[in-house]
Amino acid sequence: MKIAISSDSTVDLPKELLEKFKIHTLPFMVIMGQTEVADGEILPEEIFAFVKKENILPKTSAINEYQFENHFQDLLKDYDHVIHFSLSSEISAAYKNAVSVAQKHNNITIIDGRSLSTGTALLCIYARKLIDKGLSPAEIVSLVSERIPFVQASFALEKVDYLYKGGRCSRLAFIGANVLGIKPQIIVKDGAMIPGRKYRGNMQRVTTQYVNDTLYYYNNPDLDTIFITYTTATEEIIESIKKTLEERGFKNIYVTRAGATISSHCGENCLGILYINDGKK
Repeated sequence: MKIAISSDSTVDLPKELLEKFKIHTLPFMVIMGQTEVADGEILPEEIFAFVKKENILPKTSAINEYQFENHFQDLLKDYDHVIHFSLSSEISAAYKNAVSVAQKHNNITIIDGRSLSTGTALLCIYARKLIDKGLSPAEIVSLVSERIPFVQASFALEKVDYLYKGGRCSRLAFIGANVLGIKPQIIVKDGAMIPGRKYRGNMQRVTTQYVNDTLYYYNNPDLDTIFITYTTATEEIIESIKKTLEERGFKNIYVTRAGATISSHCGENCLGILYINDGKK
């Protein structure tokens, strides 16, 4: 049986990794004023320039049922079954739309990844490995679902401006963060974004402490795969984090840049490490 792995552009994987793991994606849409463009066809710098000029965030449009129907129908021309990994249902309506389409078919399975960005990508990669072992769709879905609660997805932010503009941060918290120079950690928990630890200092210091704290509190990682995903970051910061992760024993360390959808909600100088925290299993 030929099984396709599907997701959307918020997995934040470059073309070479999408091809390596045979992951088929369709894009969210990003709306900036009168301009609508597909995620993946616009750079984060264009998002940041728009926000600075207009003082508003771009709007992001969830994939609708019509788009999902076309996407799945195209895949089913070459595959017997499609397993689609969705951006968390707590964050986007895309999951609900995908489920609505899948209910019309008996060979499409929708999985709520309860995560975002390369947190979802980790599940896609695991599913690909199970496909390569010859497992059935039902077996793959069961095994992947067991790992969803263990996906560690978090980020450190330089500023909360984008969270405030997007309604995910109160005005009081926004003012307080700016006055005190707080750089927060954002954690994805139960499919939603919540505040974590608070840091101060330059981003080199903040990201170092954030990575050390994350590895300390989520200390049972699957050392096979980890992502460093960022909107903007210096080469020095990225190389420093890679060295830390190599010393910790991670085998495959992938550095990816957040796409337009994720960047529209996080802003500049946002960086996270993402891995599955179930190493003993």
